[in-house]
Amino acid sequence: MTSAGFDDLLIPDTPVCRGALEVATTYETPSLLNHSVRSYLWAAAYGQINGIGFDAELLYVAAVLHDIGLVAEFDSHTVPFEEAGGHVAWVFGAGAGWPVERRVRASEIVVRHMWPEVPVEQDPEGHLLELATGIDISGRGLQGIPPGLRAEVLERYPRLDLAEEFTARFRDQAARKPGSTAAVAVAGGVAERIRRNPLGA
Repeated sequence: MTSAGFDDLLIPDTPVCRGALEVATTYETPSLLNHSVRSYLWAAAYGQINGIGFDAELLYVAAVLHDIGLVAEFDSHTVPFEEAGGHVAWVFGAGAGWPVERRVRASEIVVRHMWPEVPVEQDPEGHLLELATGIDISGRGLQGIPPGLRAEVLERYPRLDLAEEFTARFRDQAARKPGSTAAVAVAGGVAERIRRNPLGA
């Protein structure tokens, strides 16, 4: 990537990507939807800047759907939200006509975005989404995104009331699923990290 402007980003425009965005737009709040789209944009930017090859369509679908398990219609009382979201991604992939292996990959990427770290050699798309969600939620790794690109992405996809909404959703998950990764994040001070995010509330 010779430059780091918005127009340089690899943004796939396929029927499957448009379908995933339609699902997210239908079920997610504007704040959560913008977070999902920004997560793809940070991931794509980081991958392109650092020469990490990735499947843009697969990453986009996983990024757009990665928090779908936080919304009421897809919330699960038995599994963490990222696992519920992984199941949604698998089912979505089946409806899109993806082979089983590609559906499994979409599910894996969604689940792994809550891992502390995803090895790039094991899963480049999972690695990029884990990094990107960290950037968008807490600002961790933000220095890897050029300031001009940050400003343009935030102008196109503003944060709205993401900090308040995301904190409330994670606290709800933690209360109902005390063994979940969301509960670990809440206990580890995620609310304060969200509040301090240089990207803003």
